[in-house]
Amino acid sequence: MAPIAPEDLLSIFEETARSVAVALGSLEDWGLAGTRPGQHRSDIVADEVASRALLDAGLGVCSEESGLQGQDRPVIVVLDPLDGSTNAAQGIPWYATSLCAVDDGGALAALVVNLVSGEHYSAVRGGGAYRDGRPIRPSAVTSLADAVIGLSGYPPRHLRWRQYRALGAAALDLCSVADGRLDGFVDCHSHGPWDYLGGALVCEEAGACVVDAAGSELTTTDPRARRSLLAAATETLLADLRAACDG
Repeated sequence: MAPIAPEDLLSIFEETARSVAVALGSLEDWGLAGTRPGQHRSDIVADEVASRALLDAGLGVCSEESGLQGQDRPVIVVLDPLDGSTNAAQGIPWYATSLCAVDDGGALAALVVNLVSGEHYSAVRGGGAYRDGRPIRPSAVTSLADAVIGLSGYPPRHLRWRQYRALGAAALDLCSVADGRLDGFVDCHSHGPWDYLGGALVCEEAGACVVDAAGSELTTTDPRARRSLLAAATETLLADLRAACDG
């Protein structure tokens, strides 16, 4: 199979996200599915549509909902078909479809689609980051005292931020660091690669800093992997954030 160009990957991702939105639009019950802890009916419906589309396009898939499929294919898409499914079930308008293509060079192309607002965040390795086709950049904030920080979970102590937000969808939270809506992000427990890889590539291509708090490589297609993310608009803010987290 010939390699798929990054621009073609983004086109496939766009169509996949549209199919997820259509499928969810006809779903009446977005509540818990009773299959495994935390899995909603909306997760299952979104995953069936997205995984099928990606596999039919010749791509491998590493999905939060259905695991690793097509792992022998040269490009594997790390997929969260519905990031923020609790928000979605509660009617809180902050949830997304997140896709990130990974090849032997690392994260290659990403798309994160806010399924409520319709905003599209995209990035290609070495090609910058965009919201709805327009280039984005993070803020210039360098100090926690001046920063608005997004949280997943809550830290054991106050980190000296100016303000914080706990929004509930890591992919969108990371994209918000990329475009300056948030100055940083702290993951106070851990996430699978489907939660963060799309948003992390958007951050990196926008010029923001993203690391695992323990120093592990972020890019992985191992469904068992977990990382605790720190993201910041600037290297100076990242250092301040890391020092605050380390106590």
